[in-house]
Order: sequence, then C-alpha cells, then structure tokens
Amino acid sequence: MLACAAHAATVAGIDPAIAPKLRALDCTNVSGIEVRDVLAKVPAPRVVLLQGSVPLVTMEPFARFLAGMGYPEARMRDPGDGQFSESSFMAGEVLAGKLAFDYERTGMSPMLIGHSQGGMLVIRTLYEFAGAFHDAIHVVDPTSGEALARTTIVDPYTRAERNVVGLRVAYGAAIATGWLPRLMLGQWGMLSRLRTIPDSVDAFTGFILPNDPIEGNLFGDRPYEASGSARVRTVVLPESYHHITLPRVAHLAADPVLRAWIDAWRPGDPMAPPEGDTSNLVHATDIWYSVKRHWCLQAQRLLALPAS
Repeated sequence: MLACAAHAATVAGIDPAIAPKLRALDCTNVSGIEVRDVLAKVPAPRVVLLQGSVPLVTMEPFARFLAGMGYPEARMRDPGDGQFSESSFMAGEVLAGKLAFDYERTGMSPMLIGHSQGGMLVIRTLYEFAGAFHDAIHVVDPTSGEALARTTIVDPYTRAERNVVGLRVAYGAAIATGWLPRLMLGQWGMLSRLRTIPDSVDAFTGFILPNDPIEGNLFGDRPYEASGSARVRTVVLPESYHHITLPRVAHLAADPVLRAWIDAWRPGDPMAPPEGDTSNLVHATDIWYSVKRHWCLQAQRLLALPAS
C-alpha cells in the first residue's frame, strides 16, 4: 500500500515525502503554516486574474496579495506575456481554450477571479464551458495564443478524449460586476445570465458593492444563484469601499499581523481584525480562503492520477 501511494505521488509530480502531509490536510481549515510547509511544495492550479474595462486599474495588486500569502507567482502569470493581470476584452471561448490546454497538461482545474468587467468574463467563460454559446471550442496554446486544430483534450485522469465544452472550473469570483456596463458595452448575451451561475464551476462567490454607480445594478443588488448544483455565495461589501480601488489589496499580506489574521479566518467568523490598514479586507480574505481551499483540493486530487 505504501509503495502504491509513493507511486501515485511520483506520477503527480509530488515528492513522496510530502504526499502523506498533503493527504492529511483538511482543505476547509488550511493554516498559514500548512500553506508554507505543504501546499507551497506541491503543484498549484492556474489562477487567472481578469481586470476591468479600464486598463489603468489592473489586478496586479491582487496577484501581489496572493503571492504574499503564499501562492506561486508562476501560476498567476500569463504564459504568453508574463503579466499578472489579463484583459477582460478577451473572448470567452479563447480563455476557455487556454484553460483546457492547461488542464490537459497539469490535471488541475483552474480558478478565475475578475474585477468589474473581469467578473463578467469569469461568468461568460463558465457559460462557454457549459455550452451556452458554442457547440465546440478550440483548444488554444496559451503561450502563442494560437487556436489548435482540435476541440478535444485527453483527460489526464481517465486518459479518454473529451470535449473542451463540458470542462469545469474549480473556483470563480466576480467583484463588483453589474448590469449597466453590460448595456453600455453591448454585452447583451450576458444580461440574463449575470447573476445565475451554471454547473461548470464547483464553487463561485459574487461580491456586490451596494449603491455603486459603476457596478450599475439596475435591478437592485440581486444575489447570485446557482442554475443547478454549483455552490454559489453572495458577499455584500461595505459601502465605504470604492469600485476603482477594490483590487488594491497587496498591503494586507505585507502586514504580518493582518496576514496571520487572514490565514486564520474561516467563513462565518466575525470580521473583527486587528489594527492596521484594513481597506478591502473583506473580499481579499474571502477569496484567499477559497483559493487555498481549492489549491488543497486540486493537489490532493493529483494523487489519483493514473500512470502514463
């Protein structure tokens, strides 16, 4: 049995000495020490950070926060240009094709985090995987941006060929994504879908900023809901937060006291942080909890990879 476990860890690219510690993790309760001593030593899923429609406001500070909390930078950088923050004007089927390419090679389902219009692209991509817009989606090489002449991948777990349509995302988040910009930018196909999340994601959190004129919630601060079995949550942010500055969270990981508090936080805990600059703490803390949880789950799943 020990030999089989060691073989599985080797196939997954995980040090057999680390594998027992990885298996023992409670993914709903990962500490900062476990991030440093276990998760940091195993593969990580691709995290795509999608900025809003104004390119001066990027998601790079959010990437700096996640890196400061212990997430590997390489798995947040775009394979093509090396940037942390990606344009939300990318076509949803192109992003889905890039993510399929990565999943085929790593066996890890991706995570998508978007601010403003970036959140729209997160949801759009989920609908692409659900087959709402295209019957077939081409695999895309994320380094060159070239669409490949195939619409299927070989699933690393079953070794069977499968369509890009039908793949799943581990975690998605939309921060201050509303209806008014969809009208202004002509994104008509997303109006009826903006608060309903399909089953192409395991877990999704939507963050709403009340009375935000840029978010433009014409129909009120309607919560997100699942169309099926996806685990969907809605988090209402403090009204003191500002739409434009929501991605600016790098300072939270730079403060050792705040960082320890963020690592110890769990959903349902009262938000009573220590003294310091706690601007944008609510969504940063919630997202980090979900990112490290799904990192843990995806890494544990790698241990089930079959031999080549």
